[in-house]
Amino acid sequence: MSLRLYNTLTKKREEFVPLEEGKVGLYVCGITAYDVCHIGHARSSVVFDVIYRYLKYSGYDVTYVKNFTDVDDKIIGKAIAEGTEIADISERYIKEHNEDMDRLGVARPTMAPKATENIKGMIRLIDTLMEKGLAYVVDGDVYYSVESFDGYGKLSGRGLDDMMAGARIDIDEKKRNPFDFALWKSSKEGEPFWSSPWGNGRPGWHIECSVMSQRFLGDTFDIHGGGEDLIFPHHENEIAQSEGATGKPFAKYWMHNGFIKIDSEKMSKSLGNTLTIKEVLNAYHPEEVRFFILQRHYKSYIDFSDAAMAEARAGMERLYTTLKGIKDALGGGVDFSDTSEKDLSGEDEDVWGKVGMLPGRFTEAMDDDFNTPMALGCIFDTVRILNGYIPKDSAPTREMLFVLSEAWGRIREVGKVLGLFLEDPDEYFGKDRERKVKKSGLDVEEVERLIDERNKAREAKDWGRADELRDLLTSKGIALKDTPTSTTWKVG
Repeated sequence: MSLRLYNTLTKKREEFVPLEEGKVGLYVCGITAYDVCHIGHARSSVVFDVIYRYLKYSGYDVTYVKNFTDVDDKIIGKAIAEGTEIADISERYIKEHNEDMDRLGVARPTMAPKATENIKGMIRLIDTLMEKGLAYVVDGDVYYSVESFDGYGKLSGRGLDDMMAGARIDIDEKKRNPFDFALWKSSKEGEPFWSSPWGNGRPGWHIECSVMSQRFLGDTFDIHGGGEDLIFPHHENEIAQSEGATGKPFAKYWMHNGFIKIDSEKMSKSLGNTLTIKEVLNAYHPEEVRFFILQRHYKSYIDFSDAAMAEARAGMERLYTTLKGIKDALGGGVDFSDTSEKDLSGEDEDVWGKVGMLPGRFTEAMDDDFNTPMALGCIFDTVRILNGYIPKDSAPTREMLFVLSEAWGRIREVGKVLGLFLEDPDEYFGKDRERKVKKSGLDVEEVERLIDERNKAREAKDWGRADELRDLLTSKGIALKDTPTSTTWKVG
């Protein structure tokens, strides 16, 4: 089966056929750099990161462009409030964004252009729209005339008449139509500006993405993506600008990810329920966050809650536990270098046959509109088979080690496409334990010190002190298990 994806423009699933064989141009709208990123940004970033990874895994040469809006009313407002320059604000939050994405394991795009680096291109595009009679000037502001573009509303599926009938918008006497939008804004006192044929000013928001995508991907490219909140007006306006100027189709396929809710409520600053990526990553491993996002189809909404994240953590722990079992078995030192698939029989052959199906099943799932829940299900099916196969009380045979080695490689191969299983299992469990311990108000060294003190109290037969230390650790969520030779512990 070839890759099929849902195209917001046509409202149906279509076979993906790139404009140029073997190559893909992908543009995704990035952040407006005025604040730290929240969990909604994490969803969009992870979704398109996986799409980027899967296209490359499928053999495509992908040019991935994701922009930064670094001049905007919100950025200007924050700069004025802090008494600094807009570049200081935007650079601060671009740096914060990149740190968050690195922690989430999101690959850097091929290009990450900034709006202010492309002002000349925006002026040229606006000038073209003026020449074609698609834009007009009022007091130094330049507006796009939506009525002059026949296709306006084709992405959102709403015609202008329908929009007007249900509109609740502020009336601007400068505009010929309430839905006309700014291509260029005349400068106001204290704001940054650039010179243009229409006077000093700065670009509107929508024109930025038209210019940056055109610069790096051409007049027409393969996939344009973003959150579903961008369908209207941002992406609708991009189409009007770009196609109005070039007379060519803008993007062949449009993809949009769904919202994240917080405890079943829409996330918004007015409700005070905005969760930053930093806050989430302080509590959860990055791969647990990715797992949480990928366990629902990218077009569906997803509900963030402590219970949902606990399930995501449990899922990742099950997967990493199997990988650790494989790693421990492979550490036995048995040489299987002369073993091959043809040497297998019985259970070894049966398990190998099922493990060998994983890449094909994974590809089938991802070709179904990037169905990451189904892809994860394929991985769990493989893990369940392996859990009954990994030797528990006996040394693995050479044939077993061959099968487990191949399973290790295949699970990590498909996991890499999802940005999962990138750590050694022992590192994963070590970091997970550290995070859990921190939530208890302790750290690993302090826990080990208290356990050592308790062991010494037990050796001295000071049972009262030993019980006191156990109770202290238990109150912090630290569970102890005494054995004849040592004391082990875990969190929760």
